[in-house]
Amino acid sequence: MIFDYETYKVIWWCFVAVLLLGFALTDGWDFGVGMALPFLGKDDTERRIIINTIGPTWEGNQTWFITAGGTLFAAWPLVYAAAFSSLYIALIVALFALFFRPVGFDFRSKVPDPRWRNAWDWGLFIGGFVPPLIFGVGMGNVLQGIPFRYDELLRLEYNGNFFQLLNPFGLLAGVLGVAMLAMHGATFLHMKTEGVIADRARRMAMASAAMTIVLLAAAGIWVATALPGYRITAMPDAGTAFTPPAKTVVMVTGAWMDNYGRWPLTWAFPAAAFLGAVLAIALSAARRTLLALFASGMSVAGILLTAGAAMFPFVLPSSLMPSHSLTAWDGTSSHKTLAVMFWVVVIMLPIITLYTSWVYSVVRGKITAAHIRENEHSVY
Repeated sequence: MIFDYETYKVIWWCFVAVLLLGFALTDGWDFGVGMALPFLGKDDTERRIIINTIGPTWEGNQTWFITAGGTLFAAWPLVYAAAFSSLYIALIVALFALFFRPVGFDFRSKVPDPRWRNAWDWGLFIGGFVPPLIFGVGMGNVLQGIPFRYDELLRLEYNGNFFQLLNPFGLLAGVLGVAMLAMHGATFLHMKTEGVIADRARRMAMASAAMTIVLLAAAGIWVATALPGYRITAMPDAGTAFTPPAKTVVMVTGAWMDNYGRWPLTWAFPAAAFLGAVLAIALSAARRTLLALFASGMSVAGILLTAGAAMFPFVLPSSLMPSHSLTAWDGTSSHKTLAVMFWVVVIMLPIITLYTSWVYSVVRGKITAAHIRENEHSVY
Protein backbone atom coordinates (compact mmCIF):
# COMPACT_ATOMS: atom_id res chain seq x y z
CA MET A 1 0.00 0.00 0.00
CA ILE A 2 1.40 3.35 -1.03
CA PHE A 3 -0.10 5.50 1.73
CA ASP A 4 -0.88 5.03 5.38
CA TYR A 5 -4.50 4.71 6.53
CA GLU A 6 -4.86 8.35 7.60
CA THR A 7 -3.61 9.64 4.25
CA TYR A 8 -6.05 7.42 2.37
CA LYS A 9 -8.88 8.81 4.49
CA VAL A 10 -7.97 12.35 3.44
CA ILE A 11 -7.54 11.30 -0.20
CA TRP A 12 -11.00 9.76 -0.22
CA TRP A 13 -12.49 12.92 1.24
CA CYS A 14 -11.00 14.69 -1.80
CA PHE A 15 -12.22 11.99 -4.22
CA VAL A 16 -15.80 12.28 -2.95
CA ALA A 17 -15.55 16.07 -3.27
CA VAL A 18 -14.39 15.74 -6.90
CA LEU A 19 -17.29 13.42 -7.77
CA LEU A 20 -19.86 15.70 -6.14
CA LEU A 21 -18.35 18.68 -7.95
CA GLY A 22 -18.54 16.79 -11.24
CA PHE A 23 -22.21 16.09 -10.59
CA ALA A 24 -23.00 19.67 -9.58
CA LEU A 25 -21.13 21.28 -12.47
CA THR A 26 -22.38 19.06 -15.31
CA ASP A 27 -25.79 17.83 -14.20
CA GLY A 28 -26.20 21.20 -12.48
CA TRP A 29 -26.78 23.04 -15.74
CA ASP A 30 -29.18 20.28 -16.79
CA PHE A 31 -31.23 21.02 -13.66
CA GLY A 32 -31.05 24.75 -14.38
CA VAL A 33 -32.21 24.31 -17.97
CA GLY A 34 -35.09 22.14 -16.76
CA MET A 35 -36.15 24.88 -14.34
CA ALA A 36 -36.06 27.44 -17.15
CA LEU A 37 -37.98 25.38 -19.71
CA PRO A 38 -41.62 26.45 -19.07
CA PHE A 39 -40.66 30.10 -18.58
CA LEU A 40 -38.05 30.83 -21.26
CA GLY A 41 -39.72 28.81 -24.01
CA LYS A 42 -42.82 30.61 -25.23
CA ASP A 43 -43.87 28.14 -27.93
CA ASP A 44 -43.22 24.53 -28.87
CA THR A 45 -40.24 25.26 -31.12
CA GLU A 46 -38.53 27.37 -28.47
CA ARG A 47 -39.07 24.69 -25.86
CA ARG A 48 -37.64 22.04 -28.16
CA ILE A 49 -34.58 24.23 -28.67
CA ILE A 50 -34.15 24.51 -24.90
CA ILE A 51 -34.58 20.76 -24.35
CA ASN A 52 -32.07 19.89 -27.05
CA THR A 53 -29.34 22.05 -25.57
CA ILE A 54 -28.93 19.30 -22.96
CA GLY A 55 -30.53 16.43 -24.86
CA PRO A 56 -27.33 14.70 -26.04
CA THR A 57 -25.51 14.87 -22.69
CA TRP A 58 -27.92 14.81 -19.73
CA GLU A 59 -27.76 11.03 -19.30
CA GLY A 60 -23.98 11.04 -19.16
CA ASN A 61 -23.99 13.91 -16.69
CA GLN A 62 -26.34 12.02 -14.38
CA THR A 63 -23.84 9.18 -14.06
CA TRP A 64 -21.75 11.45 -11.81
CA PHE A 65 -24.59 11.19 -9.28
CA ILE A 66 -24.69 7.41 -9.54
CA THR A 67 -20.91 7.21 -9.24
CA ALA A 68 -20.93 9.44 -6.16
CA GLY A 69 -23.52 7.16 -4.54
CA GLY A 70 -21.45 4.09 -5.35
CA THR A 71 -18.35 5.77 -3.96
CA LEU A 72 -20.15 6.49 -0.68
CA PHE A 73 -21.04 2.82 -0.42
CA ALA A 74 -17.46 1.70 -1.13
CA ALA A 75 -15.43 4.28 0.77
CA TRP A 76 -17.79 5.51 3.51
CA PRO A 77 -20.18 2.61 4.25
CA LEU A 78 -21.28 3.98 7.63
CA VAL A 79 -22.08 7.35 6.03
CA TYR A 80 -23.98 5.62 3.22
CA ALA A 81 -26.06 3.61 5.67
CA ALA A 82 -26.76 6.53 7.99
CA ALA A 83 -27.57 9.04 5.23
CA PHE A 84 -29.83 6.76 3.21
CA SER A 85 -31.63 5.64 6.37
CA SER A 86 -32.03 9.06 7.99
CA LEU A 87 -32.83 11.01 4.82
CA TYR A 88 -34.75 8.20 3.14
CA ILE A 89 -37.99 10.08 2.40
CA ALA A 90 -36.17 13.18 1.17
CA LEU A 91 -34.02 11.09 -1.17
CA ILE A 92 -37.07 9.19 -2.42
CA VAL A 93 -38.78 12.51 -3.23
CA ALA A 94 -35.69 13.61 -5.17
CA LEU A 95 -35.53 10.25 -6.95
CA PHE A 96 -39.18 10.38 -8.00
CA ALA A 97 -38.64 13.91 -9.31
CA LEU A 98 -35.69 12.61 -11.34
CA PHE A 99 -38.00 10.02 -12.93
CA PHE A 100 -39.63 12.83 -14.88
CA ARG A 101 -36.44 13.46 -16.82
CA PRO A 102 -35.91 10.25 -18.85
CA VAL A 103 -39.59 9.78 -19.63
CA GLY A 104 -40.05 13.50 -20.24
CA PHE A 105 -37.19 13.67 -22.72
CA ASP A 106 -38.23 10.50 -24.54
CA PHE A 107 -42.01 10.94 -24.68
CA ARG A 108 -42.53 14.70 -24.75
CA SER A 109 -42.32 15.09 -28.55
CA LYS A 110 -43.88 11.74 -29.47
CA VAL A 111 -47.40 13.20 -29.51
CA PRO A 112 -48.17 16.55 -31.20
CA ASP A 113 -50.98 17.45 -28.81
CA PRO A 114 -50.02 20.74 -27.06
CA ARG A 115 -51.57 19.56 -23.80
CA TRP A 116 -49.39 16.43 -23.82
CA ARG A 117 -46.23 18.42 -24.51
CA ASN A 118 -47.06 21.11 -21.97
CA ALA A 119 -47.62 18.47 -19.28
CA TRP A 120 -44.20 16.93 -19.95
CA ASP A 121 -42.60 20.38 -19.96
CA TRP A 122 -43.81 20.86 -16.40
CA GLY A 123 -42.61 17.34 -15.60
CA LEU A 124 -39.14 18.34 -16.80
CA PHE A 125 -39.43 21.47 -14.66
CA ILE A 126 -40.16 19.29 -11.61
CA GLY A 127 -37.17 17.10 -12.50
CA GLY A 128 -34.99 20.20 -12.63
CA PHE A 129 -36.34 22.10 -9.63
CA VAL A 130 -37.08 19.51 -6.93
CA PRO A 131 -33.70 17.68 -6.73
CA PRO A 132 -31.61 20.86 -6.18
CA LEU A 133 -34.14 21.99 -3.59
CA ILE A 134 -34.01 18.65 -1.76
CA PHE A 135 -30.21 18.41 -1.96
CA GLY A 136 -29.90 21.97 -0.65
CA VAL A 137 -32.31 21.29 2.21
CA GLY A 138 -30.36 18.13 2.98
CA MET A 139 -27.06 20.01 3.05
CA GLY A 140 -28.57 22.64 5.33
CA ASN A 141 -29.66 19.92 7.74
CA VAL A 142 -26.30 18.16 7.59
CA LEU A 143 -24.67 21.41 8.72
CA GLN A 144 -27.09 21.50 11.65
CA GLY A 145 -26.68 17.80 12.40
CA ILE A 146 -28.96 14.83 11.78
CA PRO A 147 -30.76 13.33 14.84
CA PHE A 148 -29.27 9.83 14.87
CA ARG A 149 -27.26 7.73 17.31
CA TYR A 150 -25.79 4.25 17.64
CA ASP A 151 -26.92 1.78 20.29
CA GLU A 152 -24.59 -0.53 22.22
CA LEU A 153 -24.53 -2.93 19.23
CA LEU A 154 -23.76 -0.09 16.79
CA ARG A 155 -27.23 -0.23 15.27
CA LEU A 156 -28.30 3.14 13.94
CA GLU A 157 -31.36 4.85 15.43
CA TYR A 158 -32.91 7.87 13.70
CA ASN A 159 -35.24 10.09 15.74
CA GLY A 160 -36.35 12.63 13.15
CA ASN A 161 -38.87 12.88 10.33
CA PHE A 162 -39.15 14.48 6.91
CA PHE A 163 -40.95 17.61 8.06
CA GLN A 164 -38.23 18.41 10.59
CA LEU A 165 -35.92 18.87 7.63
CA LEU A 166 -38.04 21.83 6.50
CA ASN A 167 -36.60 24.18 9.11
CA PRO A 168 -35.59 27.80 8.36
CA PHE A 169 -31.90 27.19 7.73
CA GLY A 170 -32.61 24.02 5.75
CA LEU A 171 -35.06 25.92 3.52
CA LEU A 172 -32.56 28.75 3.08
CA ALA A 173 -29.95 26.24 1.92
CA GLY A 174 -32.53 24.65 -0.38
CA VAL A 175 -33.40 27.95 -2.06
CA LEU A 176 -29.67 28.70 -2.38
CA GLY A 177 -29.23 25.36 -4.15
CA VAL A 178 -32.02 26.24 -6.58
CA ALA A 179 -30.65 29.74 -7.21
CA MET A 180 -27.08 28.64 -7.89
CA LEU A 181 -28.11 25.92 -10.35
CA ALA A 182 -30.63 28.25 -12.01
CA MET A 183 -27.67 30.60 -12.57
CA HIS A 184 -25.53 27.76 -13.90
CA GLY A 185 -28.25 26.46 -16.21
CA ALA A 186 -29.10 29.93 -17.52
CA THR A 187 -25.47 30.71 -18.39
CA PHE A 188 -25.27 27.36 -20.22
CA LEU A 189 -28.51 28.09 -22.08
CA HIS A 190 -27.26 31.57 -22.95
CA MET A 191 -24.18 29.98 -24.53
CA LYS A 192 -26.10 27.29 -26.45
CA THR A 193 -28.89 29.43 -27.96
CA GLU A 194 -29.36 32.67 -29.83
CA GLY A 195 -31.97 35.36 -30.35
CA VAL A 196 -34.82 35.82 -27.92
CA ILE A 197 -34.11 32.63 -25.99
CA ALA A 198 -30.52 33.72 -25.37
CA ASP A 199 -31.73 37.15 -24.24
CA ARG A 200 -34.18 35.61 -21.78
CA ALA A 201 -31.49 33.22 -20.52
CA ARG A 202 -29.09 36.14 -20.03
CA ARG A 203 -31.61 37.97 -17.87
CA MET A 204 -32.33 34.81 -15.87
CA ALA A 205 -28.61 34.23 -15.33
CA MET A 206 -28.09 37.74 -14.00
CA ALA A 207 -31.13 37.60 -11.70
CA SER A 208 -30.33 34.15 -10.29
CA ALA A 209 -26.66 35.10 -9.79
CA ALA A 210 -27.73 38.16 -7.80
CA MET A 211 -30.06 35.96 -5.74
CA THR A 212 -27.20 33.49 -5.17
CA ILE A 213 -25.01 36.28 -3.78
CA VAL A 214 -27.70 37.44 -1.35
CA LEU A 215 -28.64 33.95 -0.16
CA LEU A 216 -25.01 32.87 0.20
CA ALA A 217 -24.23 35.95 2.29
CA ALA A 218 -27.25 35.28 4.51
CA ALA A 219 -26.27 31.62 4.97
CA GLY A 220 -22.66 32.56 5.72
CA ILE A 221 -23.62 35.07 8.39
CA TRP A 222 -26.02 32.54 9.94
CA VAL A 223 -23.34 29.83 10.05
CA ALA A 224 -20.73 32.15 11.53
CA THR A 225 -22.89 33.79 14.19
CA ALA A 226 -25.87 31.65 15.10
CA LEU A 227 -25.62 28.07 13.82
CA PRO A 228 -24.17 25.44 16.19
CA GLY A 229 -21.19 23.68 14.67
CA TYR A 230 -19.26 20.58 15.71
CA ARG A 231 -15.77 20.24 17.15
CA ILE A 232 -13.77 17.11 17.99
CA THR A 233 -12.15 17.42 21.41
CA ALA A 234 -10.68 13.91 21.74
CA MET A 235 -10.39 10.81 19.56
CA PRO A 236 -8.09 7.84 18.88
CA ASP A 237 -5.25 8.07 16.36
CA ALA A 238 -6.65 9.06 12.94
CA GLY A 239 -4.47 6.40 11.35
CA THR A 240 -6.28 3.59 13.13
CA ALA A 241 -9.70 1.96 12.75
CA PHE A 242 -12.18 2.91 15.46
CA THR A 243 -15.93 3.18 15.91
CA PRO A 244 -17.72 6.57 15.88
CA PRO A 245 -18.62 6.57 19.64
CA ALA A 246 -14.91 6.32 20.53
CA LYS A 247 -14.40 10.07 20.08
CA THR A 248 -15.66 13.13 21.96
CA VAL A 249 -17.47 15.91 20.11
CA VAL A 250 -19.00 19.16 21.34
CA MET A 251 -21.50 21.49 19.69
CA VAL A 252 -20.41 25.14 19.70
CA THR A 253 -21.97 28.10 17.89
CA GLY A 254 -19.62 29.22 15.14
CA ALA A 255 -17.51 26.03 15.27
CA TRP A 256 -17.87 25.61 11.51
CA MET A 257 -15.51 28.59 11.18
CA ASP A 258 -12.66 26.75 12.96
CA ASN A 259 -11.01 25.47 9.80
CA TYR A 260 -10.96 28.93 8.25
CA GLY A 261 -8.91 30.13 11.19
CA ARG A 262 -6.70 27.03 11.07
CA TRP A 263 -6.08 27.12 7.31
CA PRO A 264 -6.40 30.70 5.94
CA LEU A 265 -6.12 29.51 2.33
CA THR A 266 -9.60 28.00 2.64
CA TRP A 267 -10.99 31.54 2.44
CA ALA A 268 -10.34 31.16 -1.29
CA PHE A 269 -13.46 28.98 -1.51
CA PRO A 270 -16.06 31.53 -0.32
CA ALA A 271 -14.17 34.22 -2.24
CA ALA A 272 -14.54 32.12 -5.43
CA ALA A 273 -18.24 31.58 -4.68
CA PHE A 274 -18.96 35.31 -4.47
CA LEU A 275 -16.55 36.38 -7.21
CA GLY A 276 -17.88 33.75 -9.61
CA ALA A 277 -21.46 34.96 -9.16
CA VAL A 278 -20.43 38.60 -9.63
CA LEU A 279 -18.48 37.71 -12.77
CA ALA A 280 -21.43 35.69 -14.07
CA ILE A 281 -23.54 38.84 -13.89
CA ALA A 282 -20.90 41.04 -15.54
CA LEU A 283 -19.98 38.54 -18.26
CA SER A 284 -23.60 37.70 -19.03
CA ALA A 285 -24.34 41.41 -19.38
CA ALA A 286 -21.40 41.66 -21.80
CA ARG A 287 -22.62 38.53 -23.64
CA ARG A 288 -19.34 36.69 -23.02
CA THR A 289 -21.23 33.44 -22.77
CA LEU A 290 -18.45 30.87 -22.36
CA LEU A 291 -16.66 32.95 -19.74
CA ALA A 292 -19.98 33.51 -17.95
CA LEU A 293 -20.48 29.73 -17.80
CA PHE A 294 -17.00 29.27 -16.34
CA ALA A 295 -17.75 32.00 -13.80
CA SER A 296 -21.01 30.38 -12.71
CA GLY A 297 -19.17 27.05 -12.43
CA MET A 298 -16.57 28.73 -10.23
CA SER A 299 -19.36 30.02 -8.01
CA VAL A 300 -21.05 26.61 -7.75
CA ALA A 301 -17.74 24.90 -6.95
CA GLY A 302 -16.88 27.62 -4.45
CA ILE A 303 -20.18 27.21 -2.60
CA LEU A 304 -19.79 23.44 -2.28
CA LEU A 305 -16.14 23.68 -1.27
CA THR A 306 -16.98 26.37 1.27
CA ALA A 307 -19.33 23.95 3.03
CA GLY A 308 -16.87 21.07 2.70
CA ALA A 309 -13.94 23.06 4.08
CA ALA A 310 -16.05 24.22 7.03
CA MET A 311 -17.15 20.68 7.92
CA PHE A 312 -13.89 18.76 7.52
CA PRO A 313 -13.40 16.15 8.91
CA PHE A 314 -17.12 15.79 9.65
CA VAL A 315 -19.25 14.07 7.03
CA LEU A 316 -22.55 13.47 8.84
CA PRO A 317 -22.78 15.16 12.26
CA SER A 318 -25.25 13.86 14.83
CA SER A 319 -27.34 16.44 16.68
CA LEU A 320 -28.79 13.72 18.92
CA MET A 321 -25.44 12.36 20.11
CA PRO A 322 -22.56 14.55 18.84
CA SER A 323 -19.91 11.96 19.76
CA HIS A 324 -21.62 9.55 17.33
CA SER A 325 -21.08 11.91 14.39
CA LEU A 326 -19.48 10.35 11.34
CA THR A 327 -16.20 11.78 10.14
CA ALA A 328 -13.52 11.07 7.56
CA TRP A 329 -11.63 9.27 10.33
CA ASP A 330 -14.27 6.80 11.54
CA GLY A 331 -16.84 6.43 8.75
CA THR A 332 -14.52 4.81 6.21
CA SER A 333 -13.89 1.34 4.85
CA SER A 334 -10.80 -0.68 5.70
CA HIS A 335 -7.29 0.38 4.76
CA LYS A 336 -7.11 -2.28 2.02
CA THR A 337 -10.47 -1.30 0.53
CA LEU A 338 -9.46 2.34 0.29
CA ALA A 339 -6.12 1.35 -1.24
CA VAL A 340 -7.68 -0.89 -3.92
CA MET A 341 -10.43 1.62 -4.76
CA PHE A 342 -7.78 4.34 -4.95
CA TRP A 343 -6.35 2.75 -8.09
CA VAL A 344 -9.81 2.30 -9.59
CA VAL A 345 -10.41 6.05 -9.27
CA VAL A 346 -6.90 7.02 -10.42
CA ILE A 347 -7.36 4.99 -13.61
CA MET A 348 -11.03 5.58 -14.36
CA LEU A 349 -11.56 9.22 -13.39
CA PRO A 350 -9.20 10.66 -16.06
CA ILE A 351 -10.80 8.38 -18.68
CA ILE A 352 -14.29 9.55 -17.75
CA THR A 353 -13.17 13.18 -17.73
CA LEU A 354 -11.52 12.88 -21.16
CA TYR A 355 -14.53 11.08 -22.60
CA THR A 356 -16.92 13.70 -21.23
CA SER A 357 -14.76 16.48 -22.68
CA TRP A 358 -14.74 14.73 -26.06
CA VAL A 359 -18.53 14.40 -26.05
CA TYR A 360 -18.98 18.10 -25.38
CA SER A 361 -16.54 18.94 -28.16
CA VAL A 362 -18.61 16.84 -30.58
CA VAL A 363 -21.93 18.49 -29.67
CA ARG A 364 -20.54 22.02 -29.38
CA GLY A 365 -22.35 24.84 -31.12
CA LYS A 366 -25.72 26.50 -30.79
CA ILE A 367 -29.14 24.85 -31.05
CA THR A 368 -31.44 26.75 -33.40
CA ALA A 369 -34.90 26.38 -34.91
CA ALA A 370 -33.25 25.38 -38.20
CA HIS A 371 -31.38 22.60 -36.40
CA ILE A 372 -34.67 21.29 -34.98
CA ARG A 373 -36.34 21.32 -38.43
CA GLU A 374 -33.38 19.62 -40.14
CA ASN A 375 -33.19 16.87 -37.50
CA GLU A 376 -36.88 16.46 -36.79
CA HIS A 377 -36.75 12.68 -36.33
CA SER A 378 -33.54 12.49 -34.28
CA VAL A 379 -33.89 15.31 -31.75
CA TYR A 380 -36.16 15.51 -28.72
